[in-house]
Amino acid sequence: MAAVTAAMVKELREITGAGMMDCKKALVETEGDIDKAIDVLREKGLSKAAKKAGRIAAEGLVDLAFNADHTQAAVVEVNSETDFVSKNEEFRGFVTDLAELALTSDAADIEAFKALSFKDEGTVEEALTQKISKIGENMNIRRFEKVNVPGTVNVGYIHGNGRIAVIVSFKTDAAFAEIETMGKDVAMQVASMNPKFLDESAIGEDFIASEKEVLLQQALNENAESAKPKPQEIVEKMVTGRLKKELKELCLVEQKFVKDNDVTVAQYIENSAKAIGKDVAIVGMIRYEVGEGIEKKEENFAEEVAKQQAAAKN
Repeated sequence: MAAVTAAMVKELREITGAGMMDCKKALVETEGDIDKAIDVLREKGLSKAAKKAGRIAAEGLVDLAFNADHTQAAVVEVNSETDFVSKNEEFRGFVTDLAELALTSDAADIEAFKALSFKDEGTVEEALTQKISKIGENMNIRRFEKVNVPGTVNVGYIHGNGRIAVIVSFKTDAAFAEIETMGKDVAMQVASMNPKFLDESAIGEDFIASEKEVLLQQALNENAESAKPKPQEIVEKMVTGRLKKELKELCLVEQKFVKDNDVTVAQYIENSAKAIGKDVAIVGMIRYEVGEGIEKKEENFAEEVAKQQAAAKN
């Protein structure tokens, strides 16, 4: 009997996409014969994940978790191939469980997170492989984040049945119940308006310089096409004004509050703080949107049907 080495387990895992423990068990069962081990995993339905691993997973769900007093919070995104799977109860439960795990763990990155124990299903990664095989689509645990800053209270909002998740963090002595309504309103603002920055102090000099250059070029082009070109100093003042306006729109606290355009978000928070009689300052925000930044593969429908027919014949 050939000794089962870590290299053999790694090779089998790369071929099949099955979990590390499943690969090791299959190799032990087949006395180190990789070809037979592949068949064992196929028979158990565990190697199906490999065939699905190349498919682009750009749909899915985001979810949130909080501890009892909302001094800690976590958000996680799990992707699937189709929106249909995001309605699957087992998938939804899996994402919720992962959010709770992110809240209670100290994993530093996604690889460490995937290596965590998950119920009685082995590691998180092994549990994911099982879900892929059972549900029948490629899935990916894309990212997670945990918020644990002393002296802060966190409020969350989930939009679109799990399409967008937001956490906003407030530095305050107030309890969660006292700021819940205000916090949810601000989180809804983040979900709908998608601000790039919390406030102007969070904007890097490189970003400002880049935006100024773009606006300046736009203004120079407009000026060149104008029947009455403006002097250079006037053009530069126009650019400064446009830049200030743009930066205000990109900063959460400077935005007009969507529920009351007569005040900014900062003023709404200040008014709410006065109403409860305690200081409240927003100090952080996290916004996850399903699939943002993932390039979706454009499928030719006719070609896809032809592929399916050819596969059926074979």
